[in-house]
Amino acid sequence: MPSRFFPTRRSVGSSLTYRQRLATLTCLASVAGFCASVQGVGQAFAATTDQSAPVAGKAGHAPAKAAARHAHAKPANRSVQAGGAEEISVASNRTARSGGGGMMRQEVAPHAVQTVTKAYINMRSPTSTPLDLVKNLPSLNVMTPDASGMQGGSIQSRGLTDLDMALMVDGAPAAAAKYMTEDIDSENLDEVSVTPGSAARDLPVMSAAGGVMNSRTHLPSEKMGGMVDFSYGTNNLSREFIRLESGEIGRTGIKSFFSFSNTHDRSWMGAGTNQRKHIDFGVRKDWENGSNAHLFLSWNSEDFVIDNYPTAEQFYKYKHTGDGYGRSASSKDVNYWRNNNDHWNQIFLTAPVHIVLPKKLTFDIQPYFSFGQGWDASPGGVAGYNNPVTNSVVGGNYASTGQAVPSGTNMTNYFLENEARQVGVVAKLGYDIDKHNHLSFGYWYENNQTIQSYPTATTLANGAASGPTASAHVVGSTFGQTAGYELHSLFIQNQSRYLNNRLLINAGFKFVMSNTWNNGWMGNTNHPTGSNSGANRTEPLPQLSISYQINENNQIYVNAEGDYRQPSATDLGWTYAGTPIPKNQYSIKEELGYRYHNKYVMVDMSLFNYNVKNRLVDQYVGMNSFSPMSIGSQTMRGFDFMIAGTSYHGFSPYASVEYLHATQDSNVYDPNDNTMIHSKGTQAIMAPRVMANFGLTYTYKGFFANGSVHYTGPQSVAIANDQRIPGYVTNTLSLGYHFKPFGFLQSPTFKLNFTNLTGSIVRTGAMGAVYRGSDLNSHPVWSGSGSNTGGLGYGNSFMVEPRFTMVGSVSTSF
Repeated sequence: MPSRFFPTRRSVGSSLTYRQRLATLTCLASVAGFCASVQGVGQAFAATTDQSAPVAGKAGHAPAKAAARHAHAKPANRSVQAGGAEEISVASNRTARSGGGGMMRQEVAPHAVQTVTKAYINMRSPTSTPLDLVKNLPSLNVMTPDASGMQGGSIQSRGLTDLDMALMVDGAPAAAAKYMTEDIDSENLDEVSVTPGSAARDLPVMSAAGGVMNSRTHLPSEKMGGMVDFSYGTNNLSREFIRLESGEIGRTGIKSFFSFSNTHDRSWMGAGTNQRKHIDFGVRKDWENGSNAHLFLSWNSEDFVIDNYPTAEQFYKYKHTGDGYGRSASSKDVNYWRNNNDHWNQIFLTAPVHIVLPKKLTFDIQPYFSFGQGWDASPGGVAGYNNPVTNSVVGGNYASTGQAVPSGTNMTNYFLENEARQVGVVAKLGYDIDKHNHLSFGYWYENNQTIQSYPTATTLANGAASGPTASAHVVGSTFGQTAGYELHSLFIQNQSRYLNNRLLINAGFKFVMSNTWNNGWMGNTNHPTGSNSGANRTEPLPQLSISYQINENNQIYVNAEGDYRQPSATDLGWTYAGTPIPKNQYSIKEELGYRYHNKYVMVDMSLFNYNVKNRLVDQYVGMNSFSPMSIGSQTMRGFDFMIAGTSYHGFSPYASVEYLHATQDSNVYDPNDNTMIHSKGTQAIMAPRVMANFGLTYTYKGFFANGSVHYTGPQSVAIANDQRIPGYVTNTLSLGYHFKPFGFLQSPTFKLNFTNLTGSIVRTGAMGAVYRGSDLNSHPVWSGSGSNTGGLGYGNSFMVEPRFTMVGSVSTSF
C-alpha cells in the first residue's frame, strides 16, 4: 500500500497560515451568526442543496424539497401538468425562470448554483443518468463509460472529483457517481442542481469539498394517471418504462406514484450483454398549515459487464488499428464476458418531514437508508500458469474436496460485498427570532459500513463465473474485512434579511465527530485475523455567505466556508486491515459571484479560490477497485461563466466556460521506486485548465430540438506530470415532436437522441491518479478476445467516449 505524505503548508497568495485562515473563518461565521440574529430574517432549510435569497420585493425561490416554513403559509402547489414540458411551482408559488431550453435556471442563492430543469430533461434520452444531464454545466467535466444509462461515470469539478462531492437525491446521500443509475430513473427527475463550491451546514455530507449535486425527484400528481415510454437504439438497446399516479387518495391529501423500468443492451466495446430492472416509489402529504411529509423509495437490480478501462497503449492501438480492448466472446477464454460481470441489488430510501409548530417554530427530520449487496467477477488466470501480478502459479485446492485444480482450468477472482449499508438521520429545529431573523440548529447521525471479502473459484464449464458462494468451485481460503464509520455532528446557522430583503446574511457552523474502523477477518498474511485499525477524528466546518440584490436585475454575493472529506467505507475496504487510517482532507474555499437577468438573457459568473490540505485521491487498480492515497496540498483558482437566452422566435441559446488554474503545492513520495516526485508548482492532476460548452434549443409548435457541444482542454493524469491527455470535443443532439392529444393519450411524443455524432475516439479522463506515467500497474489487464493470461500496463487507465449512438423513444402521459 502506498505510503502517505501529509506536509504542513502555507496558503498560497496569503500572509496568513492555513491554521490562521481557518480560525479567522470560524470566528467570522460564529460572530456573524449570532450578531445577525438581532438584525434580519431567514427561513429554515431542510436537508437541501439550495439556500436562496429572494429578489427584492418578490417571493424567494424556496429550497427544492421544502414547503412553506411559517404557520400562515399555504401548502405549495407543485402538481405536474401533463403534456410538453412539466412546470413545477414551488412553495413560494414562484416558478424559476430558465434559459437555453432549460440548460440554465435563474438563481438567487448566495453561492454558485448550476441547474438543469425539467424542460431540458424532457428533451434528453430516457436512458440519461443525472451525470448525462449535467455534462454542459461550466464547472463539470463528466465522463461516462456507456450511452445506455446502465452505469454512471466520473466527475471532475474545479480540480476535484466526484469522490470529493456530495451526491444526493432529495437531500439524502446517494450512490457513488459510477453507480448513480441505481438511485432513480430520468423520467422521475424534476431537476438536477450542482453547487460546485458550497454545501449547507444542515446537509448530511462528509465529502463536500467539491460541492453538492442534488437530484430532485418527481412529486406525485394531483390527478390519477401516469406515463409510459419505450426506447430502442444502437447496441441492441431496448428500454420500457411505466409510471402510475394515484392522484389524491380520497380526501386525505395523500398522493403517490409507482414506476418500473427494464433496460437491456450489449456492450459497445467487446462482447457481452447488460440488464437492469428498476422501481421508484413516492408518497407525498401536505397539510394546510404548511407541514408536509414526503417519501421516496427505489430498488435497483443489475447485471452488467465490467468494462476494461484501457492504458494509453491499448487506447492508441484501438484508435489506429481498430483492435479493441473489450471482453472476449469465446467461452474458452478466461476473459470471456460472463467471467467479467457485476451483479448488484440496491435499496434507497429517504423520508423528509417538515412540521410547522406554534410560537414561530418549525421542526425538520429526514431519515435515510441505503443497502446494497452483490459481487464483481474478474479473470483469475489459468491454473498451472503464472499469475501476471504475483508470478505465482494460479490454482490450489478445492475448498470442499481438497483436490488440486486441474492444469488449464480458468479461474475467477471475486470482490464479494455482503453488505454496503448507510443509515442516518438529520433533525433540525427552526425558530423565527423576529421579523428579520431565522435561527436553526440540529443534529446529524450516520452509520456506514461495508463487509467484503475476496474469494477465488474455478470458472464454470460454460465459461461463466460460478458466483462467490458456490462452495463446489471456491478454491482455498479467503480473506475479508469490515470497514466503516459512525458519525455524530452538531450544527447551527442563522439567516438574516434586511434592507427590504435585499441583503441576506447566512452564517453557520458545523462540528463533526467520527469514529472510523477497518477490521480484518479470516486468516491471511495481508489481512490477519485481529489486524485492526481505527481513528477518532473531529472537523470544524464554518460557513459565511452574504448576498445583495442591487436591483431587480443585478445581484452580487460572497461565500466562504470550510469543508472536508474523510475516507469512505469503500475507500477503507480497499486498504489492508491494520493500515493506518488516512488523515482527513480539508478545504478552505472562497467564492465571489455576480448575476444579471432581464426578460431576454441571464448571466451568472463566479470567481473561486480553494486551498486543499491532505488531498485524497484514488488510484484505479482494475475491476472496479480503487486504492486511496494522499498527495499533499493543492490550490485551485479560476472562474465560471454562464449565459443563456430566453426563447426568441423559438431559439434559446446557452454557453458556458470555466478557466481553472490548479497547482500541486507539495512534492509527493512515490513508493513504487522509493523517490520523491518534484511535483510542487506543476499542474494539478485531473484538472483541465479550460472547459467550454455551447447549446442551442429550438421549438416550433410541437417540434423541438437541442444540440450541445462540450470542450475539455488538456490535462495531467500523473502526479509527476509526465503523462497527459489532449483536449477533446463531445456532442449531443435531440430531435422530437409533441403530437396533439387524442383519446386517453394526453402528450404523445416521439424523439431521437444522438451522442458522439462525429464518432470521435477520445479519452475523456483518467480513472484515477497514478504517481508516474512510467509506473507499472499493479493489476493484470485482461483485454481483447485473444487474451488468456493478461498483462500489465504502464501509467493510468482511461475512460473513453462511447462510439456514435442513437436512441429512439415514444412516450405519452395518460
